[in-house]
Amino acid sequence: MSSMWRRAMLYLGLGPDEEYDYDDSGYDAVYEESPDLGALSPGRPQQRSVAEPSGPSVVMGSVRPLTREPYQPGPAVTVTASPPSAPRGSGTVRPVAAPVNAKPHTVCPDSFNEVQEIADRFMAGTPVIMNLQGVDRDLSRRFVDFASGMCYGLNGQMERVTNQVYLLTPSNVEVSTEDRRHLQERNA
Repeated sequence: MSSMWRRAMLYLGLGPDEEYDYDDSGYDAVYEESPDLGALSPGRPQQRSVAEPSGPSVVMGSVRPLTREPYQPGPAVTVTASPPSAPRGSGTVRPVAAPVNAKPHTVCPDSFNEVQEIADRFMAGTPVIMNLQGVDRDLSRRFVDFASGMCYGLNGQMERVTNQVYLLTPSNVEVSTEDRRHLQERNA
């Protein structure tokens, strides 16, 4: 049972781990720099040689020292740049449709079941005037919450025209300033 706890502690890094205390002196390789560094040309990479260990060599598993061969430059390759081509499947650029001026549709809801009509008109691209005058305070709050969520989710806009009257405008529709002024005068 204690070995299970010990393994769990080691796994979580909470205890000493003897596996990291092994001796890796067999993997040390001594590198010597080339004695005449000034003789190397700038185009040639620097060469290193591995010093042979004196005495008997110790072979551990299948590890053997690597030696580097001198650099032999190959034939020069020329690369020409070609103009970039259009990626496959690229679409065409279409202009964005200009905002549409539309007459708002007025809704005076009596119950929460009428939110379906508000949402349908809004999704069809028609601005909606939501007149909540004379509606219960709690029901009015539910309508406002629904309308604000719908406008946010469909990238529309919700504006308070007067007390308890809201204008819901879809993203691709504009209500003219004349219609806005008329709404404020009518509901004032």
